[in-house]
Amino acid sequence: PHRRAMVDMPIGLKVSGHRRCDISARALVGASVFLGARRNLWAFPDQASANQYYWRHEGPGMGISCQLWNIRDKLREVDDFITPERQAVIGEAHPELIFRKLSSEAGLSGKKSALGRDQRIKLLADHGFVKISKWLAQRHGTGIGRDDLIDACACAVAARDSNARLGGDEVDSRGLRMEINY
Repeated sequence: PHRRAMVDMPIGLKVSGHRRCDISARALVGASVFLGARRNLWAFPDQASANQYYWRHEGPGMGISCQLWNIRDKLREVDDFITPERQAVIGEAHPELIFRKLSSEAGLSGKKSALGRDQRIKLLADHGFVKISKWLAQRHGTGIGRDDLIDACACAVAARDSNARLGGDEVDSRGLRMEINY
């Protein structure tokens, strides 16, 4: 059993602007890192209203993506659950940072491509997930997406092995560290 868990969801939210750890992560792995997770995100009725507010109060380019808007309810669940005490055993990770580290920072093909998927599956198998191909075959009909299963396994590797992080110097209004482990 592991002593901690990692989730692919932002922990520690700003009131405005972008978290420094997200900016650093995005510089390493690109647009798979969503910018703009803020504590008031769920106060808006729709993405357009949120973007109008952020553009007006924070400036051009400070809006949110469709992907971030679509995970806002999950983001709120995590934010409601996590406390500084729980953050000691539940951390934030990002699968693409984890895969970058597991590959010794070698370039990987895109995760949606067959080659990229195969590269990630091999990295997971090399790090103890020897049944990953079987699990991927058995997931049909479960509602578990292929990429979600692969990413969850990457987060488990980080929970067990991670010794690197981006951020940790910013703390939100609830005392949560804004950091990404990998």
